[in-house]
Formats: sequence, C-alpha cells, structure tokens
Amino acid sequence: MIDKSSVTWDAPAKLNLYLHVTGRQDDGYHTLDSLIVFTEVGDSLNVRESDTLSLKIVGPFAAALLGDEDHNLVLKAARLLADTANVPARAEITLNKRLPVAAGLGGGSTDAAAALKALMILWDINPKAINLETIAISLGADVPVCMATQSSFVGGIGERISPCPDLPQFGLLLINPNITFATADAFSAFSQPFSPAAAFTTAPSSVTELVDILGQRRNDLTADVISLCPSVGDILKALESLSSCRLARMTGSGATCFGLFDTFSAAQRAAATLERHDWWTMPTAVANT
Repeated sequence: MIDKSSVTWDAPAKLNLYLHVTGRQDDGYHTLDSLIVFTEVGDSLNVRESDTLSLKIVGPFAAALLGDEDHNLVLKAARLLADTANVPARAEITLNKRLPVAAGLGGGSTDAAAALKALMILWDINPKAINLETIAISLGADVPVCMATQSSFVGGIGERISPCPDLPQFGLLLINPNITFATADAFSAFSQPFSPAAAFTTAPSSVTELVDILGQRRNDLTADVISLCPSVGDILKALESLSSCRLARMTGSGATCFGLFDTFSAAQRAAATLERHDWWTMPTAVANT
C-alpha cells in the first residue's frame, strides 16, 4: 500500500538542445521553438502532512533562495493548486536544491511541476477534477513541459508542446560559471533576427545524426548573453576544445552551457579535465527520451 502521507518527487533539469526565437507578441513575450530534454540530475522535493503550509530549502544551492521562501514558485504552485481544487493548503514541503539558481536549467519550473505532482497525491486530488495545464502555464512558460518531463518540441511562449521523435542516448556535461542570469535580462538584450521554427520529424539513428541535425540549429540568445556574461563564451570555448565533445551549446537563457558526448563515461572524463573551482560542473545523461 502506498503511503500518501509523505511523497517525494524528482525535479529533473531541463535542457534546450536548440532554441529559436521566432517572434514577439503584442504583450512583449517572445515566441519560441525549442527542443527540450531532461537530464538524470536535478532537484528533489518531499511533501508531508501538516497543519500549515511551509517550505524548507536544503541542498548545495539552498543559500541562493533562503530569505525569500514565501515568494518561491513551489509555494505559489501549492497555493494555486489548493485554491483550484478547493482543499486546505496544508503541507510541509522540503526542497533539495541541487541545481544552480537562474541558470537556464528550468529549476524553478521543474520544482513547481514536482510540487504539483506530489501535492496531487498528498491531497488526494482527482486529476480530472481540475485543469492542470491552466495551472502550469499560469506559473511560468516552462512549467507545462516540466509537468510532462518528456523530450518535446515547445512552441508559443511554452504552452504548445508536441512529442519529438525518439532520440539516441547520449552523455552530457553541464557547466555553470556560478553566475546567476535572469531570463528577462537575456530577452531584453536579444538583438538577433527572428528564426524559423525547426522541429524535425525523423528520428536520428545515432548521436552523430543527432549532432548533425542540431548543428543546423542554434540557441538564438547566445551571442547577446555572452555580451553580458563573457563567462558563457569561456565555457563554450573550453567545451569545444575537447575532441570528445560532439556539440557545445548554451541552454535556455544561460548561463549554463552543456557539452554533448557519445556516452556518460565520456562526459565524466571531460568533467575531470575541465573542473575548476569557479565553475559548477556536472556530468549526466539525457533521460526519458
């Protein structure tokens, strides 16, 4: 029998294998076309029965969020879910923050998605009784795809999600310069021409074929983010210098970059080569392809 009084849920990091800015709406939001995958590393979240609603943040990157818990997206998700489902907002929530904050890894969004999923179980909410999609998009553009945690093409401002063809397994090396970088700053600085949507329909049969496909695409925010955060350029050059790195790219709005490798073992070896005291480096692999 499942113990519903304490529920733990993983909140995997998301990566944009490519990100095209396709336009801008009248409300100022940019429209995107992106291929998003999830990794085997991320945050985790536990919810327990309680008489009140509270959030405790622990883990390597907890300090970046301490002091502002009441405005954390996890609590916002909890309150919105409780209001929508007409249940008391009562839970003791513990967030294990393993991912850098404001890093282009969708940390706040994947945490909010994990909170919604865990609290649905804790509060015994019937998914058919509420519109989770509406709740998710109201919390942020990346939350809907983080609810799915499946490799997906994302369009619009994040609300249009479609499945992508099967992808091969591959290794990843995530590197962040230990610099927070706000998504709003990246889009405010964006000065490049808009790009067309570039979703593909044929499943790549190998890592080489996937790299060839991704090489015809890009992250449109990269050049402008480098102008504001030169460390991104330094990381990309370091990754590109490795013969085993098949592709080096920034994810999301930065400042995290990733190297794509044939295997997890290759990513591990690269991490040892590039490890620096002022960089967060994390070898991992793509999950849920």
